[in-house]
Amino acid sequence: MAQGLGKDGKGSIMIWEKTGTMFSDVEIKLKKRNKILFSRDSKCLQELIKLIQLQNHRTLVMWALDCAKLPLEQFEAKYPDERRPRTCLELCEAWARGKIKMPAAKKAILNSHAVAKDINDSEYGALCQAIGHAGATVHVGTHALGLPMYELTSIVLKHGKENFSIPVSEKINYYYNRLLYWQENTDKLKLDWADFLLRG
Repeated sequence: MAQGLGKDGKGSIMIWEKTGTMFSDVEIKLKKRNKILFSRDSKCLQELIKLIQLQNHRTLVMWALDCAKLPLEQFEAKYPDERRPRTCLELCEAWARGKIKMPAAKKAILNSHAVAKDINDSEYGALCQAIGHAGATVHVGTHALGLPMYELTSIVLKHGKENFSIPVSEKINYYYNRLLYWQENTDKLKLDWADFLLRG
């Protein structure tokens, strides 16, 4: 039995047991030793992608920066002296609020991605890539999907090919429900925003 994802009557994703091929594309990429195991075509991400496509830029920024806190916490538990991923999130938050301009934030994003190469650790490197994409969501909303694609890759690498389906399904469910939360609450919070994020 493989884990699958679907929507319950309240519009939230739920996890259920089903026989099928929900993760067959992930298993193929894993067998080929691809560095990233998820894509825009991954069957397990389709409901999340549909919800992402409905959001304005500000909502995606809040969702991505929020969801990136857990991979950052996980990364820093193993690499407490490596500060580049945290700096990435902090500067991208400042960029979103209009406190700094793009160049400083862009450098921080690239530095977070660079950590993945520097540490030579596929599981934790994928977390750095996820954090970098979360930060880059401030620039372009399409980067938002990079967060789950890389963090889920890290989860697969952590749990192995026989045991990843449940933790991956649970994480996708978490993403979906956090996005529902930010869809409802982003503009209610009356936060400061950079001018370019007020246009859409």
